[in-house]
Amino acid sequence: MKNAEIINLKTEIHEQMHAIGKRARAAYAVMAETHNEQKDMALVQAALALRENAHAILAANAQDVEFGKEKNLDEAQIDRLTLNAARIEAMAAGLETIATLPDPVNKILEEWTRPNGLTLQRVSIPLGVIGIIYESRPNVTADAAGLCIKSGNAVILRGGSESFHSSQAIVECLHHGLKAAGLPQDAVQMVPTRDRDAVGVMLAMTGLIDVIVPRGGKSLTKRVAEESHIPTLLHLEGNCHTYVHKDADTKMAVDVLLNAKMRRTGICGATESLLIDEAVADRLLPSLAETLAKAGCEMRGDEAARTIDQRIKKAHDEDWDTEYLAPILSIKVVAGVDEAIAHINAHGSHHTDAIVTGDTATARIFLRKVDSAIVMHNTSTQFADGGEFGFGAEIGISTGRLHARGPVGAEQLTTYKYVVHGDGQIRP
Repeated sequence: MKNAEIINLKTEIHEQMHAIGKRARAAYAVMAETHNEQKDMALVQAALALRENAHAILAANAQDVEFGKEKNLDEAQIDRLTLNAARIEAMAAGLETIATLPDPVNKILEEWTRPNGLTLQRVSIPLGVIGIIYESRPNVTADAAGLCIKSGNAVILRGGSESFHSSQAIVECLHHGLKAAGLPQDAVQMVPTRDRDAVGVMLAMTGLIDVIVPRGGKSLTKRVAEESHIPTLLHLEGNCHTYVHKDADTKMAVDVLLNAKMRRTGICGATESLLIDEAVADRLLPSLAETLAKAGCEMRGDEAARTIDQRIKKAHDEDWDTEYLAPILSIKVVAGVDEAIAHINAHGSHHTDAIVTGDTATARIFLRKVDSAIVMHNTSTQFADGGEFGFGAEIGISTGRLHARGPVGAEQLTTYKYVVHGDGQIRP
């Protein structure tokens, strides 16, 4: 491509993206004032459209999967990209669940009266126009748009290039729902190009986009963190841990770990590291290793773990910091809860970490001291999901500290303003 053609293409993308942004701002002005019943109607009608157009969505997805294979995506990436009837039904059910939730907008969060008679209220309002940049998980298209509709926001979606056709088909169903409810279809827009330059333009659209939410791997989140001119809600990687304490029930430890690692290895809530108390490693680790090996999991451990079970390969330093998104698990034997906490806080991604123990006092220490967005006791890390939290869906798991932490649902897509009522007071 010649330089002039490249410049023309960049100019075209810039103009196209800004036009999308202006339409989104106009749509947001309507959505922010929309009654809950109308938003819920849009979600229910979109769910119906997803079910009625399942064959078209699957056909579009087949194109994307073929494209992904041509790009040599790995098994975990293909799994995240692939849709089937059950996953389409899950998207539709998620939209319906979002519709049943209370309206997160215009809630009086707090109210108080000052000595001078002024009454103050803190009231929830939408964030505005949200730009969501994500990789090849088509269900994020429905989940993210549904949550933005419920919370009165407008959204600009930039999905991964591999999920381009699937996302287009899903957005058409969302547009059907918005139109049926009498709402602007521009409240949900999809970037109509696979060109990566569109992401750069989005990250500089101050005044048009209020918040950027990246959902993807290290390269995506790193780029957004470094280049964005717009506030971001970062969804970092999920290097999640399960710590088996010396007072853990054996069957519970085996069942929980197997689910946490192997239910779906390609999701951010999958456990990537097992920490096991040295007091019970000799007794419990062989049972855990046997179950994992039968499930097809590769195990990489420290010297203490390898001494106990010969099926465990040698772990290297980078294994403690790796989100495998594959049937691979790192294993470390630790001296107790303090060492487990220190290891997690040093090597984890502050996403989701769990302890399995019958000792509630130790559990309280773990839950208090582990510096992660989600901490769990006696359950699988794969419950780190907005749907499982009762949010209907999620845009991602925020691992930062500002504004939202953990699953980002409709309520987390609001901010607030202060409303002050008086009867003529003037400040002395």
